[in-house]
Amino acid sequence: MSTDGDYDPPGRQVERAKAVTDGNGIATFNWPAGAFAGPPVVALAVETGAGFRSARIASNTAAQTTVHVLAATGVTLLGIGVLAAGANAPGVTVHATATAP
Repeated sequence: MSTDGDYDPPGRQVERAKAVTDGNGIATFNWPAGAFAGPPVVALAVETGAGFRSARIASNTAAQTTVHVLAATGVTLLGIGVLAAGANAPGVTVHATATAP
């Protein structure tokens, strides 16, 4: 009996989710129980809207990832475009893709 052949190791666990930020600009993603043995690697995308938006991971565990989103408007000062100070961005849809490390 031949033992020749290709072995494809099982793929990494991947979860995708979307959430809307609350009044404080916070979105929380709850991952399925047992999906990850440790904190996953998370990639974020923010849906378009007025002004500049930035998203950062505030906390990340095997069970949950919390994201904070800020929004800033552009201001023109002496013909130069600059960003105003960021403020919490409520009602923003955030997409997350979590992959097992």
